[in-house]
Amino acid sequence: MVLTDKLGRSISYLRLSVTDRCNLRCVYCVTKDFKFIPHPDILRYEEMLRLIGLATSMNISKLRLTGGEPFARRGFMDFIGEIMSRHEDIDLRITTNGTTIKNVVPDLKKIGVRRLNISLDTLNRQTFKEVTGKDHLNDVLATIESCLSAGIKIKINAVAMKGTNDKELGVFLDFARKNPVDLRFIEFMPMGDDTQSDRQFWSADDILLQAKEFANLIPAERTPDNRGPARMYTIENGKGRLGLISPVSSHFCGTCNRLRITSDGQLRTCLFSDRTYNLRNILRNPKLGDDQLLRVIAAATRDKPLGYHLLESRSGNEGVCTTQMSSIGG
Repeated sequence: MVLTDKLGRSISYLRLSVTDRCNLRCVYCVTKDFKFIPHPDILRYEEMLRLIGLATSMNISKLRLTGGEPFARRGFMDFIGEIMSRHEDIDLRITTNGTTIKNVVPDLKKIGVRRLNISLDTLNRQTFKEVTGKDHLNDVLATIESCLSAGIKIKINAVAMKGTNDKELGVFLDFARKNPVDLRFIEFMPMGDDTQSDRQFWSADDILLQAKEFANLIPAERTPDNRGPARMYTIENGKGRLGLISPVSSHFCGTCNRLRITSDGQLRTCLFSDRTYNLRNILRNPKLGDDQLLRVIAAATRDKPLGYHLLESRSGNEGVCTTQMSSIGG
């Protein structure tokens, strides 16, 4: 089975959140009325493995594990190992804040993890504490260094926020010039009901214009490893690259190839839509099997919307959806 929607988009990428728990409290992720998902509602690892197996049977070849902070969940390393042992060919990637994993980097390498995405919005220690609520910048930098030394490729994801990290662009580019990382700025997307001001929005075009003041940027050619939504640029005389992801100012809905499953088993076909499909109830019903799961996933995919149409219907400081990012999983 190949998952295809009514617009002809084929799905090959699944983002699976393993937990909504996190040791940080980033301002754009956790709102003031934040509530954790009750533990009984969180999918068990066995249920997630079942979904991953179904995903591979539907021609999904890329799996991203997210949170919350995935490494905050007990047993996560064993879970990664089980995925790799069952699905050796899957393109597994993990998104982490990198604050607690320096010492497990050798184990990740041994398991077969080749890439990590590390969320890092600032290289300033005080700003890091203001954004995340914790003073862990040096821990993240140590993790990045450890990964690079072990041969694990790193993508750094920075949420672009005017008034927060826009004055650090030169510092970021200098970091990418010295280190073989993909530094990707992602346009700020207000999520949930408690959204932040439009004044924080820093567009990808403005970032590119300003970045050219600090570096000579050369558009990177599309490669099998560079087919995602980021516009990538090599940095002249640099080891790393700059990437720009513009879900708000210049959408990429026409080529979207992903599905999301939240840690409580809700299937989301579009980040900007609050419509979900409850897979947990099917997983936990002994009278229902994989056929029912496959039918629901296929039917949901057929109705996958164009997210920018949903954005156009929203106004002012209204969030791109009413669910906060920590509950969705990025």
